Amino acid sequence: MNKKTYGRKNVHEKTRNRGKSRRARQQAVYIRAGVGILLILTVALGLYSCISGTGRASGMIDTDASQPEIDVQLLDVNPYSRPGTEIEKINGIVVHYTANPGSTAQENRDYFNGLKDSHETEASSNFIVGLNGEIIQCVPTWEMAYASNSRNIDTVSIECCHPDESGKFTDETYRSLVQLTAWLCVKFDLTEEQVIRHYDVTGKNCPRYFVENEEAWEEFKTNVGRAIAKGG
Repeated sequence: MNKKTYGRKNVHEKTRNRGKSRRARQQAVYIRAGVGILLILTVALGLYSCISGTGRASGMIDTDASQPEIDVQLLDVNPYSRPGTEIEKINGIVVHYTANPGSTAQENRDYFNGLKDSHETEASSNFIVGLNGEIIQCVPTWEMAYASNSRNIDTVSIECCHPDESGKFTDETYRSLVQLTAWLCVKFDLTEEQVIRHYDVTGKNCPRYFVENEEAWEEFKTNVGRAIAKGG
């Protein structure tokens, strides 16, 4: 009786052990599958970030309308880049891109200042935002810059550097642009709807990324509006 009982217990124990082993193998399979799926999702998200460029030229950011750090390097007064003409009232902010991939804020500022000697053209901007988010002021906000054609007389212009031909700004450039634009809006009692592109004045493909990606432009204005609402 005891031997038979012992034998049945042995059989039951072996059956239970086989069941546990099977469940353990299944759990291991599930774990490996889960890890594999997680790795696939991670790679996919990484590829999406690279392809779509989840830089701030098409994303939401969190900043305010406080005055950003500005490196004031005013151009010499001259007929080609800083005529010294005062503006009566600021009615808008105009966003531009340099159309010179990889160039720095300093290089663009020095180019504008050099026009007094080269007489190559008439061009300038009130502000230039660099690839690392640095901001150089070239012309006072109460003076006219040669940037936005017929709107030179009532706007402040912001020129932005960009790393490649797409015209898309770096995260640092974008963040500084949002903060600078919001600060200027508060300073001159403007809304984000009074922020325009060079394109909106003349039809020129400037700033390229914001002209060719309308959603990114609208999102940029939304970011500016949020920053204005937060104040300085």
